[in-house]
Amino acid sequence: MAPIPGSGLAKGLAVTLRTMTKKSVTEQYPEVRPALPPRSRGVIGLFEENCTVCMLCARECPDWCIYIDSHKETVPAAAPGGRERSRNVLDRFAIDFSLCMYCGICIEVCPFDALFWSPEFEYAETDIRDLTHERDKLREWMWTVPAPPALDPAAEEPKELAAVRKTAEKLAAAQAEPAEPEQPEEGES
Repeated sequence: MAPIPGSGLAKGLAVTLRTMTKKSVTEQYPEVRPALPPRSRGVIGLFEENCTVCMLCARECPDWCIYIDSHKETVPAAAPGGRERSRNVLDRFAIDFSLCMYCGICIEVCPFDALFWSPEFEYAETDIRDLTHERDKLREWMWTVPAPPALDPAAEEPKELAAVRKTAEKLAAAQAEPAEPEQPEEGES
């Protein structure tokens, strides 16, 4: 059976009329701020004090959008007769967000917890070359990173905390024991 001529047009107009009568759900973004989930992925923040310039993040990045420059410094011996050590000092840490695909691999592979997801998402630029953010901007975003979620009350205590707590308890017990008074030796008065 052949369709009635113009039935497709009538169906299309019916859909249009139904849509026109519904209330719009568009949020007016600049005036109305979106309610983001607590651990949203926005940009990557850098906690510079934890960075040891191991370069794992840059090597594992599938887009090669992390740029790190460093130099070596000689650290004097900690004890007399010891040998000098060398350590890497961070000169430049930059992420090109025009290349980044926000996969989070750099954050996962960082062994020293120097990279974190920040919920900051307003970093648009008019020139694509301005999307390469240096370490000072990445450090600013670090302060917007939310605190980690609380541990499950039924979870086992982390080994590091248990070891520190035991050591503190031993020290407190040693200080709490009263010192035994000295007994005068025989022949002394």
